[in-house]
Order: sequence, then structure tokens, then C-alpha cells
Amino acid sequence: MEKFDKHGRIKHDFYEKELERLQIELVKLQEWIKIKKEKVMIIFEGRDAAGKGGMIKRITEKLNPRVVRVVALGTPTEKETTQWYFQRYAAHLPAGGEMVLFDRSWYNRAGVERVMGFCTDDEYWEFLRSCPNFERMLIRSGIRLIKYWFSISEEEQEKRFQARLKDPTKRWKLSEMDLKSRDRWMDYSKAKDEMLSYTDTKISPWFVVNADNKRKARLNTISHLLSLIPYKDLTPPPIELQPRKQEKGYVRTPFEEQTFIPDLYHHEVKEDH
Repeated sequence: MEKFDKHGRIKHDFYEKELERLQIELVKLQEWIKIKKEKVMIIFEGRDAAGKGGMIKRITEKLNPRVVRVVALGTPTEKETTQWYFQRYAAHLPAGGEMVLFDRSWYNRAGVERVMGFCTDDEYWEFLRSCPNFERMLIRSGIRLIKYWFSISEEEQEKRFQARLKDPTKRWKLSEMDLKSRDRWMDYSKAKDEMLSYTDTKISPWFVVNADNKRKARLNTISHLLSLIPYKDLTPPPIELQPRKQEKGYVRTPFEEQTFIPDLYHHEVKEDH
């Protein structure tokens, strides 16, 4: 099967087949995490419209939500703003046998809060000083912490913003904050560079994803994630289903006495005349 078209883009058929192969490996990873009581945490950060949500969806869509869960916290409440900054995130850390994917994380303080002035200078610098220590504590506790930064060009971001405006099913993705960030590209670039200079450590490095091409970004990221964890195939063998037992002596409630939803899409059979 050819991987690329004449323009050098990944072909749809190859992408779907390769994604399916990688998702099967993710199922194996899930079973290994569950059986070995591993604690895995993945942070997804990056520019608005960089594809973090789509990436998370491709990772989780074949997995068990009781083992693999997504955390996407909203604006902190009045009470949460008075707590230790990391407190509301710590409540969602993985237990043994879990993998947790953070769709944005405590790095909000180094990004949107810094650029938009939602935190003070003292709070910002305290975060940069504390963050490496906090992550070191998580790793020493047995959590496998993986951090991805999704990077896209200014031109690609604009293209995706415009596409969201035209698609009513995606318009909700374009928030008022996204529109404000659109005019502050360089400010976000400076904030990202400063954040990485403090938090891209040997024990907890940042992995940057070139996300201009969604298909390549998804395949590359899942492949990289799988390469970081020494999992083994612990999926149970196939179960052989025995013939169903025929139950006797019980009369079911008539269908006519149950309330069914309207069948709006029933197939009408046309009679021949």
C-alpha cells in the first residue's frame, strides 16, 4: 500500500490502516497498565487549534474509560482560586491501573494566565520555580509523566480557525479566549519559550509535536507514546462462547406494553403494482 500521494501527503487508506494498528497496540498498553497497576499521566499542551483534542480522541476511542480517562478542567471556581495552585489538578492524578490524559493542565499558568494577565508576576514566577519540583515528586511516587507540546504555524492556525467558523459542529471550539489569543501570537511564543526553559528537564522533558499535518501528528505521537512505555501484550486469550441455554417457564412482558422511541428511519417497502 502506498503511503503518500503525489503531493507528499499521507493517503487516507494508509492512515486509517496504520491508525488501527496503533490503536490495537494501545489496547495492549491499556491491559498492561491495568494488570501491572501502573500509573500513567500524559499532558497535552500547545497552541489553540493545534489538534490536542483530536489527538486525545484517537488515543481513547478504542479504550476502556474505566482505565483510561480524560481530564479537561474548566475555569477555576472562586474557592479553587484560594487553594494551592496544583491542588485541583492533584485530585485527578492516576491511581494504580489508570492512564489519565490531561487536555491542558497546570501549565495554564505559564500560558493563557501569563499572557492574558490572569495571574500576578509573583504567582507566575512561583509556578516556574515550583513546577519542576512538583513533577519530580509525581515521578518519584511512581507516576509515568509524559508531556507533549503541539506546535503549529500561524498560517495553519488561522486556517483551522476559519474552518471552525464555517462548520456548525465545530464552532463551539472557537471560544472568546481563542479569538483574543489570535492577536497575541508573539506573546504566546515568548511564554512558551520561557516555560520550556524552566520545565523542560531531564527527568520530565517536553516532547514537541509538529502538528501542521494532523494525520502525521497523530501517527507520530501515538507511535512515540508507545515507544516510551515498556509494555507487554497481556491481553487475555479469546473467549469461546458456548451455545446459549434455552430458558423455559418464564413469560416475557408483551412488547405492546413497552414504550419505544419513534422509529424515524424505518425502511419503507414499496409494493409492486
